Amino acid sequence: MREPCSWADYSATCLRAVTSCHQPACRTIDLKLHQEASGALNTITSYGADYVAINLERHEGSIIVMPETPVIQWPVTSFETLAPENFDALLELAPEVVVFGSGSRLRFPHPRLTARLTQLRIGVETMDFGAACRTYNILMSEGRRVAAALLLEA
Repeated sequence: MREPCSWADYSATCLRAVTSCHQPACRTIDLKLHQEASGALNTITSYGADYVAINLERHEGSIIVMPETPVIQWPVTSFETLAPENFDALLELAPEVVVFGSGSRLRFPHPRLTARLTQLRIGVETMDFGAACRTYNILMSEGRRVAAALLLEA
């Protein structure tokens, strides 16, 4: 008998989920976080391999989202093309912490890319896309001034 998916398998990506306690395989699914959106704050209501929905509005490219500001299209199409100016775009938003969703897998940006944020004592947390979406919602619901920079690769 094979063992069911481990917690590491489950939490490694937003698209993996245990089918049941009795089945050993994982399957790919889209994850819906909330059934209803709050119009007052930008909430990530669902996400999948090629999209993220903010207050039920679907976005299919990289974005920057904060609780109380309009969603910003982030001109980043791949992890390899990240540049310091991509992260500098977050400076005028003045978040206390940036949650960087590095795509379908966890990849850490070179420290030179986030140096200005660090100099200004803005925390930068890197995680895979799904974890970044979930973490943003938690921090936002706690009233934190959080920005999520979510990379959706083309």
